[in-house]
Amino acid sequence: MVDKVIATPAALVLIAQLRAEHGSFFFHQSGGCCDNSAANAYLPGELTIGAGDVYLGHIGGVPFYIGAKQYEYWKHTQLIIDVIEGSGGTFSLEGPTGQAFLTRSRVFTDAEAAALGLS
Repeated sequence: MVDKVIATPAALVLIAQLRAEHGSFFFHQSGGCCDNSAANAYLPGELTIGAGDVYLGHIGGVPFYIGAKQYEYWKHTQLIIDVIEGSGGTFSLEGPTGQAFLTRSRVFTDAEAAALGLS
């Protein structure tokens, strides 16, 4: 099985910390409008997930979504959620930690794209 979204070990540590502190939350890949293009972490009720969003999978036990229009641009890539030092988006749950989630990506191989039905 090919995952559409994965997390680095550093991201998994931060996700675990946020889950311990806040309980359940979810990710939404920002399109860059207000808070750069980043994986933002939200508590339930802070952002509504709807028909215009695509579920990519779970990372660290947390669901991950992306806007449908943005997904069309990125559907041929695997999103790799990492962590960097510094302040991230003002909307994202990790803001006060001094760390920020960062989205990296890589293009799926032909075999991976075929397995995902993208070719």
